Amino acid sequence: MEIRELATDAEREPAVPILRQLWTDADPDEVLAWTGDDDYTLFGRFDGDELVGAAGARIDDFLHHVRHAWLYDLVVDEPRRGEGHGTALVEFVEEWADEQDCERVALASPRAKEGVHKFYADRDYERWGYVIETDV
Repeated sequence: MEIRELATDAEREPAVPILRQLWTDADPDEVLAWTGDDDYTLFGRFDGDELVGAAGARIDDFLHHVRHAWLYDLVVDEPRRGEGHGTALVEFVEEWADEQDCERVALASPRAKEGVHKFYADRDYERWGYVIETDV
């Protein structure tokens, strides 16, 4: 098993169908575009040559947070869930964040995703507050 950065369009393209399992309404070209943003880093988890999961993060320093890595995307291909790939990706992002002099890893998650909340709580992530938004 290996985790590595997916830096080029050609490297990120196989991650698009996996990321669309999380972002079901996103157009594939849109997903490929945002994963190529300069401030966004996408990592892939491989089992041999097979991409089984992806995690996307960026480094920020705003609002209540000190320098931190914001984990935007973490998704493991549906048939490969429950095999430890998500945990490996989170641990990799945490190590990467530490190497980037971040003090925290943070993320947002929809309220209805109780399984996701348990996943992070089991890894000592704490709920800090709420994300409050409206359409305009």
